[in-house]
This record gives sequence, structure tokens and C-alpha cells, in this order.
Amino acid sequence: MTEVLLIAAAKPQLGVLADSVRRFNSHGARVRLAGTFHLESSSEEIAALDLTELHQLPRSLTHRSQALRRKARTSTVGMRVWLQARRNPWLRSHARGADVLVALDPGAVYTVWRLSQYNRSAEALFGLTPALKAVERLGARGVAARRPVLPPLGALARDVRRSVDGLPAALLRTATARPVMRSTVGARLWRGAVTAPGLPTRVRTVTARYVAEGMQWAGRTSGAAMVLADAASRTRDPALRAQLLDEGATKELSNGVAPRHLDRALAALLSHADGEFAAGRPGTAAAALDRALVLAFHRVLHIDQLSSPLAVDAEGFVAPLHGAETMRELSRGQGRRTPPERAPGHRPLRLLVTTSANDNFLHHVLEHFGNHPDVELRYLDLAASKHLKRIAWAGRRMLEDRLSGGTSDFQEEVERLMRPYLDWADTVFLDWSVGPAPILTTIDPGTTRIVVRLHSYEAFTRWPHMTDFSRVDDLVFVAPHVRDLVTSLVPQLRGGQAPRTHILDNAMDLTAFARPKPAEARFDLGLIGVGQVAKDPRWAVDVLERVRRHDDRYRLVMVGGDMDAKTSRATREYRRAFEKEIAALSESGAVVRRGPTDDVPSELAGIGTILSSSVREGCHVGLMEGAASGAVPVVRDWPFYAGKPNGARTLYPEDWVVGSPEEAAERVLQTTATEEAWREAGKLAAEHALSVWDWSVVSRQFDKLLLEGDRDAPAQAPTEKKSAR
Repeated sequence: MTEVLLIAAAKPQLGVLADSVRRFNSHGARVRLAGTFHLESSSEEIAALDLTELHQLPRSLTHRSQALRRKARTSTVGMRVWLQARRNPWLRSHARGADVLVALDPGAVYTVWRLSQYNRSAEALFGLTPALKAVERLGARGVAARRPVLPPLGALARDVRRSVDGLPAALLRTATARPVMRSTVGARLWRGAVTAPGLPTRVRTVTARYVAEGMQWAGRTSGAAMVLADAASRTRDPALRAQLLDEGATKELSNGVAPRHLDRALAALLSHADGEFAAGRPGTAAAALDRALVLAFHRVLHIDQLSSPLAVDAEGFVAPLHGAETMRELSRGQGRRTPPERAPGHRPLRLLVTTSANDNFLHHVLEHFGNHPDVELRYLDLAASKHLKRIAWAGRRMLEDRLSGGTSDFQEEVERLMRPYLDWADTVFLDWSVGPAPILTTIDPGTTRIVVRLHSYEAFTRWPHMTDFSRVDDLVFVAPHVRDLVTSLVPQLRGGQAPRTHILDNAMDLTAFARPKPAEARFDLGLIGVGQVAKDPRWAVDVLERVRRHDDRYRLVMVGGDMDAKTSRATREYRRAFEKEIAALSESGAVVRRGPTDDVPSELAGIGTILSSSVREGCHVGLMEGAASGAVPVVRDWPFYAGKPNGARTLYPEDWVVGSPEEAAERVLQTTATEEAWREAGKLAAEHALSVWDWSVVSRQFDKLLLEGDRDAPAQAPTEKKSAR
């Protein structure tokens, strides 16, 4: 007699089940049903099914360990069902004696597969129809002739093509689940299945994705990427090859690591983009190019790490990108039809200051020009309008517009939304060279002058590569080393249509930081801002530990919010290591965390030494503010720029900058050896900061840039083309 064991995670359709049970019985089978759904709620209907036996499986993990419950909360439905049922004696006993194991729903598939590993001779199936066919076959051939329909993993190595092609999708997913992929043998067998010769492209692709899913679930993220890369190498379809490599690279990036096949993924995406562009399909070309740029400038590569490929060889990193025809098309400047008009002499300059959500460095600029007698100021935050916000970050639509020669409907939308602002303004000052910059240069600016400020963050994003700098008149950098990096990355900034470049410090009112410091502040080292991996506060902890070996009165005071662990896995791992490192120091009071504050001057009043522990900066505002407060500056020679023509050593006085934690500790101990020495060093630092970076000095530079403009530009007669709307 054939033994059939049905397993259900959800209540089945009882009418269909009743008919199937009758057919099972007519073939001499005994049918048992085990379920994790509430059997008693349908007891009368189920009693009429003529089952041999009915069994209620555990419906929860209430009485199991806390660790198991936590695991279940993060698991798939199929895994949760198995966790609930696997220790049930009735289930294990009848599974060992079953001839046919049947999952009635997807939630039960994984449990059926696991049970089939204990009973290799049983047929493991999903659904009633295959189960009925199996019972008919077993009845005709005799139970002794039965064979497993779900093959063991070894069968895949012997007959990969037939085995993989014959597996239903649901069972394929269970056969590549976490326990299998955690096994080196299982993972190797499945990788062999993906690379087997002769597999149809569809089968290879589907299998590769299931295997990658299982490997990633089992913690083998790099293995998942390798499987997808292997499958990509065996397909001739350029779109599919690019997609598989993109998926693999994305999996590794989501795990906080640099993709091992990044070069291959970028090459495949760019090749596909070029092919689509040559075929006159700008939409699909833009989609592939967008993915290439997103991968190339992913924050895990450049922002959430202590280094970046751009630190090693910036031009070499972007060379493959700019070698693609689509990127060359993107880099062709469209230019402007007419030059910008000179500042009008018969009325105030109409100045439009704009950004998108980030006005951190605009407060003094807005206040200054808002009260200037020769300026009529307007401020536009693109993020405040849902229509403007939508176009400001629509990267793929920007690319499609450029690759289609400006014939897409996107340009019409930008014209409609931005033209009124351009028509009004004499000069537009755009802060941050991110999404709004390529938007602003999508359309011809007319005679309006366009000024863009680029800080430091933007250099590590795709946006400068998407901006038409032939329509930007002046590009403002916050530091020479940032200018050097960006011009090495963006070919347009080295050509004949490049904008004029300027170095302007951020607008900071540093006089507010000049407050008396108590004597005990001498032993407090300060960090202002620790919310990014690039700030590398672990370097500051190293310095602290070194100076405490000489005097345990030294403390590290950190002001600012913590790193957001949700940003990326790379950030989460750095924060975890940092928290572990400072746990004992925090408990002893050697590390003090002040958290975010709106009153930085008050916090700096109690800090005697201001540290810059970063691996890279544009201009370190927190350090400049600390110096203005009279704290002694100790600046790490930012590794990203160390040894290059410009960096921390050219931005700050030479004696502020140190090359190692040992040098930093030596400078701290030397400048704070006595209260007199400490106060004198702090006084000199404050004098330098106020004379170079205070708004009273920098505002004159802004006036010269925005009000005087280009003195060499040809004079034009004033016109009234602009309305006052």
C-alpha cells in the first residue's frame, strides 16, 4: 500500500483536496495530512475528507528558545514552517515511512525537501496533480520500484541539464536554500550546475538566480556574485550578460564590499549601452549607462570606506567609463546660444540662490545678499516642490534626454518648470553639484549667468559626469585639492568649453566661537562631527590612548550624531568596530559623547584641542570652527590626498598637520604641556582662522564673484528681457 503524506502551511481548498483524497484511496493509498494551520477551525470539513490520519503541527515557536524565535522572525515562510515542525515526532516518523511527500502550498515546500533528505526513496512533490500521477505510477509498477523525483544533489553533478531543467521553480528554490549553500560541497555542486555546458540560456539564467539567492541567504555573497558572473560569461545576449553582472555586483555592494567583478560589470553595461545607442534606442541605452554610473560611483566604494579607488588612480578608474561612446556623447558640451549678460548697472542684480534640501552652507550667503542694496534675492529649494524635486533627481531621464539629442519629453518638462526662474534671474548660484546641476544645464540658460558650487561629496558621485559644464559659467570649489580631483575625473573640465574655476571658502561666522576656555579644557580633545566613516574617529581614539599613557586626564569629547547603521553594511561594520573599541573608554569617562547640538560654540568652549581625524575632507568646517574658538588644531594629513600637490598641508598651516597618530600625540602633549603654552598655541590658531576664513573676509570674495562677475566679458547693453515675476 502506498503511503502519502500531505503537508500544508495554509488551509487548503478543501473541495479540491476531498476529490484528490478519494482518488488517492481508489489507488490503494493511505493519506495523512499534517498542517501548521489551525485544523480545529475546519474540523468538520476535514473530518469528511476520508483521511487515514490528521495531525496538527506546532503553529508557533512560543515555547522555544529566544534565539530560535529571533531566527524565525527574519526567515522566509518556508523556513519558519520547518523550524516549527522539524522536532515533531509524529511528522518525522511518518515522513520516514512515506512513499510520496507532498507540499500543498509554497510554505510547505522547504519542509518537504528537508524531509526527503531523510527518506531518499520517497517522491518529493509540490501539488496534488503530480502526487496523483506518482501514486498511479507506483501502483502500476509496485512500491518497490519507486524513485525520488526530487534528485539528491549528487544527481546534479551526474546529469545537470536534465535534473535542473526538470525541477519546478518552487522546489529549485528549496534545493538551493540556506543549509545546502552553507555546505561547501552543496555550493560547489550548484556552481557546477550553473556552468555546465549545453544548458539552454533560460535554464542557466533561472538556475543561476536561484543559486545566487540561496548562496546570499547562506551568507556566501561573493559566491552568489561569482555564480551570476559565471552564468553571464556563458551567454551571448549583451543585455542579459550586463544584467547578470549588475545583479552580482549589486549583491556584493549591498553586503558592504567592493565587487570582485566590478570591471566586468561596468564593461558589460557600457558595451550594452553603446550597442543600444548605435541602434537608435536611447531609452535602453540610458538605462544601461545609468546602471554603470550608479555602480561606478556607489557610496560603498567611495564614501563608506576608509579609502576609494579614486584615491589610488582617479583618472585610471574613470578611463573605461569615458572610453564608451555613450559617455563621450554625454561629455559633448551643447554650449549656450548667447553669452551671459554683465551685471546690470541701472537696477539691482537679480540673484537666484538654489539648492535641493541642503542649505547648510547658505545661511550667511542668503542673509548677506538678502540685505544687500545692489541685489534682489530669491531663494529656491527644489526639494520644496514635488514637481521640481521629481526632475532634479531623475538621473535616467536626464541621460535619455542627452542621448536622444534633447528630443525627449523630459526637456519640455524642464523648460516648463525652470524657464520662469531663468528668465527672472541675472545670475543663478546653485549650491552642491548634484542632481540639480545636470537639470539646470539640460536647457539653454539664455543670457543668465550660471554659477555652481561643488563641495567635496559630489566628487564621489555620478552627477558631475552628467552635468553639461559648457553651460556653466563659473564653477566654485571649496579647496584646491577638491578642484584637482574633480578636474582629473571630468574631461569636460579640461576642455575649451570648461567654466572659469574659483576657490572660495565656506561662509562661516567664526567670531561667535571666540569664548573663554576654562583651564581644565586643556585636557579635552574634541571631534566635531563623527557621523561618517570618512571621519574615522578610530584614529582619534588611537591618539587619545597614546596621550593617556602620559596623563590620564586627557579625554576625547565627540560632538555630533552617530553614524547611521542603515546607510550601508560597510557603515554598520565600521560603527560596530568603533563601538567595541570605545566601550571601556566610555565607561571610564575617557570618551564623552555629547551627541547632536545646535550650539557648537558652547561645546567648543570646553575643548582644548580640536582634531581632524578624517581620511578626506573638502574644508573641514568643524576644525576651522575649533581653531577659531582657540582650540589647538591637530590635523591628520588626510590619506586620500597625502603626497599630492594639494591637501591638508597646503590648506592649513604646516605645523597643524601630522602624518601619524604618534605625531598627533606628540603635538598634543607639546602644545598642552603647560596652560601658558596651550593658550598661546590656541591664540595663534584663532588669529589665523579669523583672518582667513571668517565671513567678514570671505563675504568680499562672494561679492567679487557674484556682483562683479567676469571683468573681461564683453559689455552688453542692458535689456529688459526679464520680467519681475
